[in-house]
Amino acid sequence: MLANLRACSGHLLHHSLRNARIPRRSWASTTAGKDQPEEDSLTIGDVSVRLRKPKDPQLVPQQYVKYASDGTLQLSQSALQHLRWMLQKDALRQDMFLLGQPGPLRRQLAMQFLELTQREVEYVALSRDTTESDLKQRREINDRAAIFHDQGAVRAALNGRVLVLDGVEHAERNVLPILNNLLENREMHLESGKFLMSPERYDKLLEKHSREQLDEWGLLRVSEQFRVVALGLPTHKYKGTPLDPPLRSRFQSRNVTTYSYGELYEELQQEAPSVPGEQLKQLLTFALTLQQADPVLQLPDFPIHNLALGVKMLAANPSLSLHDVISRIYPYQTMLKPDQKKRVEELLKKLDIQLVPSPSIKKIEAQSQENSLIHIKLDELQLNLPEGQIPTASTYFVDLPHQRQALASLLQAYAVGDVCLVGEKGVGKLTLTQELLRLLQQTSEPMMLYEDMTSRDIVQQRITSPQGDTVWRDSPLVRAAKSGSVAVLNGLHRLHKSTASVLQRLIHDRELQLCDGTTLLGANRYQALLQQGFSKEELGKLGFLPIHESFRVVALAEPPRLGGGQPSWLTPELLSLFLYQELRPLRQSEEAELLAQLCGGDLPAGMDQLLKLAQLLRSSQDPLLQGLAGTLSTRQLLKLARRLAAYPESELSDVHEMLQNTFLARFMPALSRGALEQAIQQVGIKPREIKLKSKKNQIAVEDNSLRIGSTRWPLGNPTQAQLSKVPHTLFYEMPQHVQLLERLLQDYLIGEHLLLVGNQGVGKNKLVD
Repeated sequence: MLANLRACSGHLLHHSLRNARIPRRSWASTTAGKDQPEEDSLTIGDVSVRLRKPKDPQLVPQQYVKYASDGTLQLSQSALQHLRWMLQKDALRQDMFLLGQPGPLRRQLAMQFLELTQREVEYVALSRDTTESDLKQRREINDRAAIFHDQGAVRAALNGRVLVLDGVEHAERNVLPILNNLLENREMHLESGKFLMSPERYDKLLEKHSREQLDEWGLLRVSEQFRVVALGLPTHKYKGTPLDPPLRSRFQSRNVTTYSYGELYEELQQEAPSVPGEQLKQLLTFALTLQQADPVLQLPDFPIHNLALGVKMLAANPSLSLHDVISRIYPYQTMLKPDQKKRVEELLKKLDIQLVPSPSIKKIEAQSQENSLIHIKLDELQLNLPEGQIPTASTYFVDLPHQRQALASLLQAYAVGDVCLVGEKGVGKLTLTQELLRLLQQTSEPMMLYEDMTSRDIVQQRITSPQGDTVWRDSPLVRAAKSGSVAVLNGLHRLHKSTASVLQRLIHDRELQLCDGTTLLGANRYQALLQQGFSKEELGKLGFLPIHESFRVVALAEPPRLGGGQPSWLTPELLSLFLYQELRPLRQSEEAELLAQLCGGDLPAGMDQLLKLAQLLRSSQDPLLQGLAGTLSTRQLLKLARRLAAYPESELSDVHEMLQNTFLARFMPALSRGALEQAIQQVGIKPREIKLKSKKNQIAVEDNSLRIGSTRWPLGNPTQAQLSKVPHTLFYEMPQHVQLLERLLQDYLIGEHLLLVGNQGVGKNKLVD
């Protein structure tokens, strides 16, 4: 392998652009166009094609092909071979299907082909929610009239563009056959009653009939330049819907494999020249060895393209350990089973990659700069990150050594790309994210993800305006991209794999096609369009908006449940999207220090036993107790500590009773409840022997304050409008209900959200009223 690397001289397949200077071309400028020839040519190897001037140059992909300082193309041998094949198929008027491993390589190849040939693109990301209307025509209501809007496939067919279908394996079986006739005969019936017809048949009819007559019949001519490029994964290895044989026969397929060792090494060297070559070789060897691992092990693919982010981190911080870089790209400790983890660690040892963490960080400081950057100092390491516009309020972050180290790692990953925090519920993922935003003076756009979420919900939601028109409302993710905020995607592990694939183009390429026809472009591509002669107003009218440079995505997720019979949510596709930061649960001493600081300096009485119980559940080998450990997370322990600190003398602050309410012990199965009671007794928590005595007149209003038992709350001076919404209900004071009301009032006063759980008819609504 190393011999091949030394032998690689970096020569490229012969290619030339005759009369074409793509980076300097300015189709938007009418004056520049007069001096240019009408047709240029592109030659790769022995294949040449004529280049045509695009009608809509803003739809031609930008900045996918890199150029050296002397203007020559920087493309590897493998890329040029793929591009040569695509030129052949285009010259033969054949549609293409690029197969390969998860990641942006196939899509970037397609975009490089379109950029070099100056072809316009219509991009459609397929998912399980894609319907016929997403491909053909979507009906919108405007001014009380139903109007059909052409979608990507129809626009591409009519205007001679290239339709890119990304994620073919995610589409339902009955969706893609809609395109069968369009692929084979270039014909398709539309919902509006019109009919797409192949150029040959249309031209024959035009010889006998006028164009007005054909328009009256609803016949539309498909352009000869129309092509389809489908991108997909092989469904034998990656889960997905296999293609129907009739549809599969419409494409010419090509397997896009990972580039060679030498090509990848050269790319990484160009990305980070300051990183020692030995470290690059170790990273590459580890990644490619995992790619070729025994299929019996069922190891997820290593995201090769994320190595560029890893070497950027190494360039910024030379003291970063290789093991930490690998863990950010490939979080094997969280997502692999013990036998798989053992094989990965054996490989690391063979490559002399030490399983040691990076040096610990003692202090983190942030300082604003004049050029819209914020200066982050991690001891001696300095990072410059985009600064937000609004200083954020202080958070509940406690500067423990473990938390500080996690924050420092998160900052280093955030500096080069989008990140995902993986940890059990309640370990502080959101608190860590809020502290990150506070340091960067960034605002967040939180977005809760759920299993049944559709791909459209992630981007835009369809709503009705007050006038009755259908309009599209931006999701928090799109709002963050437009404004430069940070999109916090909470619950990535719940999202369906095909829905998550919609994020790929936004995260990898900083481009996104919205449902309303708008296209979001990365800052560099938007700037390239401005340099071609477009103004911001023109691009806005054409539906092109820039993605702010300070935009980032921070995802929060729980670790995969291994051995439960369900597939891991951390698929190779999701692995390719983010850099991953693992967040372990706090140890008992760390939790004790954190709770003491958040509760005023001293740990409330009774918390020692609760901390022991939490550690007992987390470290237990019993599956029943392991399943209960998440209920007594750090977040829940903090709630219990605040209650004990606020009401230390209250009769309701009984630790055993609080645990019963926390675990909802009355609703637990007998086996789990028995295991929990045994663990509670093991740490020395005993139920109260004396029952609470009932007192009369426990609910009263005295001196404009409400008293329930021994807990008081000032009522203030509500207005008549507020009083009109106060419920009036028939309520009888019973000792059990009065105790529960006092407990609710205490939790409400310390700022906790309340959830009443009980069987039907026990008085939940009465108590709330």
